[in-house]
Amino acid sequence: MNEMASNNNDIKKMLIMGLDKGGKTSIVLCLKGIKNVASFSSINPTKGIHRETFRAYGSKFNVWDFGGQEQFRTDYIENFNKNITGTDKIIFVIDIQDNKRYDLASKYLMKVIEKLEESKKIKDIDFSIFFHKYDPDLGIANKEFDEEKADAFIEEIKNKIPSNFKYALAKTSIYTVFQKANIH
Repeated sequence: MNEMASNNNDIKKMLIMGLDKGGKTSIVLCLKGIKNVASFSSINPTKGIHRETFRAYGSKFNVWDFGGQEQFRTDYIENFNKNITGTDKIIFVIDIQDNKRYDLASKYLMKVIEKLEESKKIKDIDFSIFFHKYDPDLGIANKEFDEEKADAFIEEIKNKIPSNFKYALAKTSIYTVFQKANIH
């Protein structure tokens, strides 16, 4: 779908951003209503920006799934204003289980927020941060997961975001069906 069509009032343009291997494409599959486990196990890394349009939750969405590899992230930041034209929602995804890349995820998030603030389109875009792969029984299934470190990271993110920037935080999982628990 071309960018002009995404500006149609019937279509909501949504960007899914974050580091590679964060679960962005899995979230898109869940939004599309796909529940087949085989669909998730055969996901390949997104190269560049994958665009697709589908109906869900009574609306039509034009979703831009941004591949999270470093070579693409640099381009997204350089072309940020072009990419966000007509955007209604941005979901920034952070893999909560990948504590070795918390710092990198935080830096990328802050670049996105900085660019969004510079663009003056901040008031027009709904912005969410998903702390993803927050799966049930996470501490049991992943012995390396440190709940205290994850909670401290979430607090660090909240403290870094400018106080005038409107956003929502959520712990998310695609365990069986995509889940979202708002963070206050």
